[in-house]
Amino acid sequence: IAVLCFPEFRLAVVQLHVTSVKADNLSRARGLVKEAAGRGSQLVLLPECFNSPYGTGFFSQYAERIPGESTQLLSETAKENQVYLVGGSIPEEDGGKLYNSCTVFGPDGELILKHRKIHLFDIDVPGKIRFQESETLTPGDRLSTFQTPFCKVGVGICYDMRFAELAQLYSRSGCQLLVYPGAFNMTTGPAHWELLQRARALDNQLYVATASPARDEASSYVAWGHSSVVNPWGEVISKAGPEEAVIYADVDLQYLADIRQQIPVTAQRRDDLYAVTSLPGAAS
Repeated sequence: IAVLCFPEFRLAVVQLHVTSVKADNLSRARGLVKEAAGRGSQLVLLPECFNSPYGTGFFSQYAERIPGESTQLLSETAKENQVYLVGGSIPEEDGGKLYNSCTVFGPDGELILKHRKIHLFDIDVPGKIRFQESETLTPGDRLSTFQTPFCKVGVGICYDMRFAELAQLYSRSGCQLLVYPGAFNMTTGPAHWELLQRARALDNQLYVATASPARDEASSYVAWGHSSVVNPWGEVISKAGPEEAVIYADVDLQYLADIRQQIPVTAQRRDDLYAVTSLPGAAS
């Protein structure tokens, strides 16, 4: 299949204010994607758990099968606006199990891929935060990439970003952009959110985009916000504050190629000494 190449494209990240009313979340997401497309965006990213409050107590209540109500809206929205739409994530029910799943739709409204969060968010920081996704969720078992006319894109969800190996595998498979819908909190957000994005971008000489829910101090889980786009030099080129917003970045693939030529870490990697490899059946 011939893939057309465009040296630059516009990416939009929607930092959505998520409430307990699913219909409102879906309606607002649809409107903000339309706004992003109206400003020339060709790929739009929504946040983790964009249709539901984030929390183990909410996952089963808001869970849907795929296809279902939320993914039908994503499909229609992608087609209406002629964009690639990375649908953040939703709680997915399948075969009696729950997953944290990201769906991606093309400009024709067709489902391109489904990524189930590989690394579940199980942490315990004494006196600050304890959260155990594994109490309700099942982890995914596939790496997830998709091809656009602009570039190849790798998908992770939130905690997936902490695992450098995943980003390395995506980079080595040809990805030039990594997208991470995420919902870091008020403990890990200020400490690690931007640092991890810059590290993944710098290590792999690619663009990284993250989409968080907007911060809601009244919710049971308070998201950090600060959705961002980082370039292959490790610079934050676009960043939201804590409130609902749409941010934009022009992804320049010639700039990416120049960086890789100037500091050719890929060619200099010592494959005779070490390797990061995916196991058979892990790619999708």
